[in-house]
Amino acid sequence: MVLDSKGADQGEKSTMEQPTSDVSHFHHTPFYCEENVYLLCKKLCTDGIANAEGSDIFVVFISNENKQVPLWNQKASHRADGVILWDYHVICIQVNQGGGPPQVWDLDSSLPFPSPLPSYISETIRPSFKLFSDFNRLFRVVHAPIFLRSFASDRRHMKDSDGNWMQEPPPHDPIAAEDGTVHNLNEYIDISAGDATTDFCSIKHELYAQKHGVVIKENQLEELFSQIALQ
Repeated sequence: MVLDSKGADQGEKSTMEQPTSDVSHFHHTPFYCEENVYLLCKKLCTDGIANAEGSDIFVVFISNENKQVPLWNQKASHRADGVILWDYHVICIQVNQGGGPPQVWDLDSSLPFPSPLPSYISETIRPSFKLFSDFNRLFRVVHAPIFLRSFASDRRHMKDSDGNWMQEPPPHDPIAAEDGTVHNLNEYIDISAGDATTDFCSIKHELYAQKHGVVIKENQLEELFSQIALQ
């Protein structure tokens, strides 16, 4: 994840059932949100915060055809409102089958960690803020067990044409998929409006079967996770 050249700057459990967590207990390397979320999902599972197999958590890639998505309350912003223009961003959403709202785990957010999905949408997505169509956000939702088996990144996207790092990489080894794939990040972040579907019967089936999950529009996000929580 890198800031678009038009971004603001090149700067760097919240329900009754789930208290706010200490974000410092989770690994975070600036501009590597996909790897941060991969490790976050693993830690949520091993620490017993999520189901051991990760069945209650989902990885969500936010981007669009233009690789320009505005999000608010981001730590990397130098603006008072925290708005920033990412080329893509990655978060984790956990459903609460006990009846509470889904929780959003966003390591780059200045909001409570995690945040209830309705307030995260209101404060970070800000659907009431009218955007030009070039900045409309799309969401690729991937079931975490599939993502943890399938995702791979050798970090090639963070090197310039001379092979130099544009941002310092994480200290851990690059992530490889179970089948030996070393890089497929582009398959997750390449998102277009034509990929989005409004057929919720199809969405719920594909979500648990497809390597790349499903693509939805921002006005479908809360509804999708409300339906998932009811299953």
